[in-house]
Amino acid sequence: MREYDEITSFLGTWGRFQKMVFFSLAFSILPNGFVGIYIVFVADTPPHECLIPEESNISESWRNVSIPLVEQDGQVKRSSCSRYSLEHLRNFSLLNYVPDVDVNVSQIQQESCLDGWKYSKEIYQSTIVTEWDLVCDNEYKVPLTSSLYFGGALVGTFLSGLMSDRLGRRPMLFVMMVVQTVATFAQIFSNSWEMFAAVYFLFGFGSIANYLIAYVLGCETLGPVERVVFSSMGVFMSSALGYMAMPAAAFLLRQWQWLVGAMVASGLLYVPLWWLIPESPRWLLSRGRVEEAEAILRNAARMNKVTVPQVIFTPDEIGNFLGNKEKTYSILDVLRSISVSSVVGICSLLWMVITLGYNSLILNTSNLSGSPYLNAFLSAAVEAPAYVIALLLLKFCSRHVCQSSTLLLGGTVILFIRFIPADFPGLAIAFEMLGKFGITAAFCVVYSVTSELFPTVVRNTAMGICSMAARVASILSPYIIYLGKSHKFLPYIIMGSLAIFGGLLCLLLPETYGKVLPETITEMQTMKGLKRNKAPNPDIGHHQYVQKEAKF
Repeated sequence: MREYDEITSFLGTWGRFQKMVFFSLAFSILPNGFVGIYIVFVADTPPHECLIPEESNISESWRNVSIPLVEQDGQVKRSSCSRYSLEHLRNFSLLNYVPDVDVNVSQIQQESCLDGWKYSKEIYQSTIVTEWDLVCDNEYKVPLTSSLYFGGALVGTFLSGLMSDRLGRRPMLFVMMVVQTVATFAQIFSNSWEMFAAVYFLFGFGSIANYLIAYVLGCETLGPVERVVFSSMGVFMSSALGYMAMPAAAFLLRQWQWLVGAMVASGLLYVPLWWLIPESPRWLLSRGRVEEAEAILRNAARMNKVTVPQVIFTPDEIGNFLGNKEKTYSILDVLRSISVSSVVGICSLLWMVITLGYNSLILNTSNLSGSPYLNAFLSAAVEAPAYVIALLLLKFCSRHVCQSSTLLLGGTVILFIRFIPADFPGLAIAFEMLGKFGITAAFCVVYSVTSELFPTVVRNTAMGICSMAARVASILSPYIIYLGKSHKFLPYIIMGSLAIFGGLLCLLLPETYGKVLPETITEMQTMKGLKRNKAPNPDIGHHQYVQKEAKF
């Protein structure tokens, strides 16, 4: 029996329809790349120290030594969280005592920043850190803010995966777009960190989910030739372009409310896509909605100016698709088979390793030496060649080579950063960007590998499970960077070691290079590298499997 790609081959390749779907879905990801990292600037912590009020009646000489010196990362700096007792300083000032001549400053009692903080405005006019004093005892709220965002993404990707498998890819795609835009708009009116964090959770609910749904929709709608390009140069490259635009916007808009306002404006790009993005014909067939699927394919044929077969789907093929509709698939169906659940487990671990490294490296750009705007742009720019390399690897190499080579490269380079002397910050940044290159390419590849492993009837659910596992890693990523405050190189050791582990783990997955996308769970179970069930589902016979394998 013919596969879906064989049935729809009459559409040709790279016709007007395929280009419309490709560029519309790619365009839908531009705002995701644009808004995805703005927290790097909105929640950055500028240099700060305790505020010494002008009315404190302290002479200039004592004001200059009012902040204790502390050692941090081998350097002596002014403390950010303590000051010498203003009462003592005021008394010494009134007595005309001279610091370190009449009084040893280091012996004066210290106190916390009772009058708040003074923040440098050299880089930012305002951030949520300066807005609500998220420093010292409250500095834990900064990584917590990002973790809440990723927590929202966890819930959103899980629920949207289930709903898009049941209700359709297209409607859930636009629902998530609306959630993302509305939540971003609401952030502007936050009057406390708690309100900002709650809305940011809702923003995360929609922002990652529409990315994932768009990816699945494109893979299911496009043919084999376009699919490989879409999986690397489509949504991923579009995200990178949006990502590269973000540092420029942050450089021009240095007050956090204005920057968030620019994020809201980017949501207007979604509006025209309603008339351009179709539903997935493959999904419609899996739900038994044959007439709707045929209508989309006939419209695609008119756009491509090709002849439509008199009969697109034969009665037997329709019966096969309708047979898949008789059962509503759930997570239990994905996990019931030991062999299939092991693939889910390995893919989930890969997603966690890659996402942890990818998000940690993004969040770390503001901690690197030099301009945070330039560092963020470099982090974004390195993604473009990474996606080109991923495309070439996916097109010409086995999936084992694609996944393992990129992870091993990224992990090895990141581990090597700890050996670079502190006198060469530029070299450290170059190695970090090379590591980001490898992890980014691995991120692109793992989407393709996962979508090729799972069948249409549960593909979005399976992708949702993997993405949910990735969100767990995302929740931890801000705290991986936070560990750098106590041990500078500990984040690099963790990220590099896990990436190398993932590069070896992926070799356990079945090889999908050159194979057709499975339509049913049984077809997935009969893939080479998976143990077949003793009593396979009758929706595909052994002879059909052998015939398909013989084609490759």
